[in-house]
Amino acid sequence: MSATIVLLLAVFGASCVESVEALTIVLASGTTRGWRSAMEGTVTALVVLGVLVGGVGVPLIHYVPIDTLRVVVGALLLVLGLSWLRKAILRASGHKAKHDEDAIYQKTSESLRTDGAPPRRRDGVGFAVAFKGVFLEGMEVVLIVISLGASQHKLGDAAAAAAAAVVVVTAAGLIVARQLSSVPENTIKTVVGIMLTSFGLFWVGEGAGVHWPGSDLAIPVLIGVFAVVTAGAVTLLKAQVEPAAPAGVPAAGADERAAS
Repeated sequence: MSATIVLLLAVFGASCVESVEALTIVLASGTTRGWRSAMEGTVTALVVLGVLVGGVGVPLIHYVPIDTLRVVVGALLLVLGLSWLRKAILRASGHKAKHDEDAIYQKTSESLRTDGAPPRRRDGVGFAVAFKGVFLEGMEVVLIVISLGASQHKLGDAAAAAAAAVVVVTAAGLIVARQLSSVPENTIKTVVGIMLTSFGLFWVGEGAGVHWPGSDLAIPVLIGVFAVVTAGAVTLLKAQVEPAAPAGVPAAGADERAAS
């Protein structure tokens, strides 16, 4: 039961993050090129993603040996989780700029503007941009849904959690009519990255024949370990960021750079 709850939370959190990013692109496409084309591109991408989940996930559950599946899936989740954690740690420590949905919305809108012309009823560019945004962001969700769902034989539950996240983010976007830039995306990515990494390590071990103490209860322990490691990494990296010099005082090394 604990593993199932963590699985659903991981899928829901990851889907929320990707849905916010996709929503930003769809909003930019709809407001600048026309809502009909943006909605058609969005629906088409969702249908294709749904076919992928059913066409790839179901055969994995029925035809691939469970131990092999867990090793492969665990390795995939480790790659995804560590990638999310790396970016989240760099952003939290100040080594990388945080994800700015307002800036992405503005940039996408400017690239799609029709120089004051009214949006056309059907627009190929608007359709393509919305489709690409939803499809690319959704592919990461599909990978997580298939990986987590297939390895635990809970594909339906994982897909339902992803669908719930899409509904929640879409509803929030319609209510507030903006890009949801207030969502603490980096915090969510950190939590989900820790969960994916923990699941990945757990399933690689299980598939390889490791007997975890407490069985599924080892997953919360792994999450705690990775949370501590992540917090330590953020603290260490923050200490490496050079503090800004006070007004009127040149930053360290400024004289040497000026002299050279």
